[in-house]
Amino acid sequence: MSIKKVSKEQPESFEFNEENLKIANDIIKNYPVDKQQSAVMSFLYLAQRQNNNWIPLVAMKYIAKLLNMPYIKVYEVATFYSMYNLSPVGKYFVQVCTTTPCMIRGAYKLVEACKEKISKSQNTLSKDGKCSWVEVECLGACVNAPMMQINEDYFEDLDKEKTSKIFDKMLNDEDIEPGSYRGRVNSEPENNRKTLMDLKNASR
Repeated sequence: MSIKKVSKEQPESFEFNEENLKIANDIIKNYPVDKQQSAVMSFLYLAQRQNNNWIPLVAMKYIAKLLNMPYIKVYEVATFYSMYNLSPVGKYFVQVCTTTPCMIRGAYKLVEACKEKISKSQNTLSKDGKCSWVEVECLGACVNAPMMQINEDYFEDLDKEKTSKIFDKMLNDEDIEPGSYRGRVNSEPENNRKTLMDLKNASR
């Protein structure tokens, strides 16, 4: 794991676009008037999604103003949680799980693919500025290890060759299919399901 760093290069302004401002207003309605600061994590997520996968300082100040809370409190949340990026990560942000289940199933082969296809070190933009990668803790898909997350999608049951092919398509802005790369349905056993066979998706 590597330490997150706040980017030295920062935009001068930020505000939610019309769509995200509407979403933000809908989120606030879920909280009592005196508890609306609890929406800070959702607002940070919206800001990151709008701003090409990272959150600039002006976005934190903007959110603090919207929620009527001290800027430092927004900053504390953004710097504490690993899912918030505080510097540019590119159009495609790759997170490779290297926790024990993924590690023993070959996660570091995926890391090798990252080093060969994206950049030699994590938290470093690719030469075209389009992508970066990072090792992360458990992403909660242990049954389908090894796996990685690209932006908001999971790619599971991988090996180095399959991962490299995914990156080739991704870096050419081609569509990439999330899910299992062994043909499994969700998290079923590798040799197909043996129980609950009456369910509609039990077999293909």
